[in-house]
Amino acid sequence: MNRRRAHEEEDGYERLHRKRRRVSENQEIEDRLESLILRVGEKSSSSLESNLEGLASVLEADLSTFRVKILRILTECAIRMPEKCTIYATLVGLLNAKNYNFGGEFVDYIVKTFKENLKTGKWNAARYCLRFISDLVNCHVLAASSLLTLLETLVDSANEDSVPQVRRDWFVFAVLATLPWVGRELYEKKESQLDHLLVTIEVFLNKRSKKHWPALKVWSVDSPHLQEEYLDCLWAQIRKLRQDNWSEKHIPRPYLAFDSILCEALQHTLPAIQPPPHNDGDTYPMPRVIFRMFDYTDCPDGPVLPGAHSIERFLIEEHLHNIIEAYHLERKECAAQLLCFPYKAKIPLEYCIVEVMFAELFNLPAPRYLEICYGSIFIELCKLQPSTMPQVLAQATEILFMRIDSMNIACFDRLVNWFSYHISNFQYRWSWEEWESCAQLDPDHPKPRFIREVLGKCLRLSYHQRIKDMTPESLAAFVPLKPEPIYKYSMEGAGKKLKLYL
Repeated sequence: MNRRRAHEEEDGYERLHRKRRRVSENQEIEDRLESLILRVGEKSSSSLESNLEGLASVLEADLSTFRVKILRILTECAIRMPEKCTIYATLVGLLNAKNYNFGGEFVDYIVKTFKENLKTGKWNAARYCLRFISDLVNCHVLAASSLLTLLETLVDSANEDSVPQVRRDWFVFAVLATLPWVGRELYEKKESQLDHLLVTIEVFLNKRSKKHWPALKVWSVDSPHLQEEYLDCLWAQIRKLRQDNWSEKHIPRPYLAFDSILCEALQHTLPAIQPPPHNDGDTYPMPRVIFRMFDYTDCPDGPVLPGAHSIERFLIEEHLHNIIEAYHLERKECAAQLLCFPYKAKIPLEYCIVEVMFAELFNLPAPRYLEICYGSIFIELCKLQPSTMPQVLAQATEILFMRIDSMNIACFDRLVNWFSYHISNFQYRWSWEEWESCAQLDPDHPKPRFIREVLGKCLRLSYHQRIKDMTPESLAAFVPLKPEPIYKYSMEGAGKKLKLYL
């Protein structure tokens, strides 16, 4: 009996050991698959096309065991890294060409994720889901007519009565922001249906109230750059894209290299998708005004800055905003990622970064993150790119100072805080002599007031003699008074008051 019990215990140990080893091996394979999917599209000695082809073969071999894991990772990557949307769409297209059933399962999974994000109010994630779904049309995973039906449903939701305008605006914005990825495909296959969709959107925009527009402007005048409401600006950019036959120069399209493979794949159809109804507790993205500070004349050397109504301007700005959102908690990494922008050779990158950063800082009624977040990122940008970034930032400061007369008072205060903090990190070096003419203006004029408040903030970050020494004699009147301690009991008459008190 003792021998049998010992034998049974040994068998149990072996079974448990084999189970743990199997679980451990599966975990290692899952981690490897996740790492491969996450890193696809990064710098490599092999071409992106060969990496995608190899990864598709690896994933196909593991579909039977890790199907759910692969579905989840692909979907999360497409949402969390929207700049790599076309890469993951191509990967799904290759898998669909190899395994039609998996393609159907993936469509169901991404639709389910899209619905959940709409229901839980994760609006950015929902918009990236919609972008990814639309890009699947380019990869011959979804039928174009199926996507147009979904887009029409979303636009119809924008025409609901008795719901907040911010909800209706979001649906139109989500549809318009999707068209740069799939507009060309819809134009070639479903032109009349696409035209009808655009007419419906135009009617909505013409009837839409814009009472919020004046309150969100950084400047009270529209010269030299028009301050456009965000939906109006995007609509103008989409119309320009339409005039250009839906051709743009910013979105990478790796699926074009696999056209002969993808075009033979069977396509799927989206199920009926109805957005959830509005609840009073729902919070929607707020409207905004597009911040413009530079045009092509401000960037004399190097690549040309895309026009304000070119779709490339929208795509570049959205990409930079996404980088700030993803890395804003790590200022060094954020600055490095901004300067590693993938299309920096085609655009004046420093100007684009500075404009987007100030757009975030001056966003009304409040910036997305703490003001010091943007100040610290600017400092890291100057350290990483000392040959160009400080000059561009100085040029931007001069532009802001010249237009400060019409600046919103909240933005005025943020500019004071940022500028004083920034120069305090660079030994207070600034060409103060160029502002000497401000000494002749009325003391309450915005320009003298700006200088006075900046010097006051600098005093808090330094000491009086330092501020006095750095300021030219012509601006000496703007230097704050030297702070002196006040001992109330040593003042004249303090003894009599003390006796009366006693």
